[in-house]
Amino acid sequence: MLDIKDLSVYYDKVQVLWDVSFGIEEGEVVTLLGSNGAGKSTTVKTIQGLLKSKTGSIRFEDKHIEGLPAYKVVNEGIALVPEGREIFPKMSVLENLVLGAYVPRARAKELREQNLEWVLKLFPKLEERKKQLAGTMSGGEQQMLAIARALMSKPKLLMLDEPSLGLAPVIVLQVFDIIKKLNEEGVTILLVEQNIHHALEISDRAYVLEKGRIILQGKGSELLDDEYVKNAYLGI
Repeated sequence: MLDIKDLSVYYDKVQVLWDVSFGIEEGEVVTLLGSNGAGKSTTVKTIQGLLKSKTGSIRFEDKHIEGLPAYKVVNEGIALVPEGREIFPKMSVLENLVLGAYVPRARAKELREQNLEWVLKLFPKLEERKKQLAGTMSGGEQQMLAIARALMSKPKLLMLDEPSLGLAPVIVLQVFDIIKKLNEEGVTILLVEQNIHHALEISDRAYVLEKGRIILQGKGSELLDDEYVKNAYLGI
């Protein structure tokens, strides 16, 4: 479904990614692991069209999308839940959700209503809070809203950047349960996460990024038992 080849990305003159290559098959959960500054967020922002690569290619369903602006990438079927949620705090929950369906692939009234019904079933708390200002909700509820808003574009590939960041442990478990459920419903997932143990438990495959380079890859279950991952990321 997604094929990344030799991706190199710069911030001004500072190189952040070096020849990053990886792929995602339809129906998979794939995780990018790494410490702060490793290049994980840069990778998903580049896929989404928020950043431009200097070299390399990004193919989605056999179509080259490198260089496309973000709104066109969303319309191709890729949606990003950004780090920090980035909801519209002074708008209601419902208004945030409707904005997620603004792209042409999801804008038709009947489809928008179907998607809204779907996400409100996934997140019943949002159904209760439809008229509430998004900024007045708890961190966990805002994260659910950010995921639901992305789902309103009916993506084929959903990218989540640090979805558990800053959340209480019980809410973290809920977020990972939601990710598993979405995958079971047919959504392919690219997950960026520092909660290594939970991420690898639900991942088909994972890639480890260090200083802008992929240094390790494998099945989620294999990396959970990998000595390097244990020492560097799990504190074992």
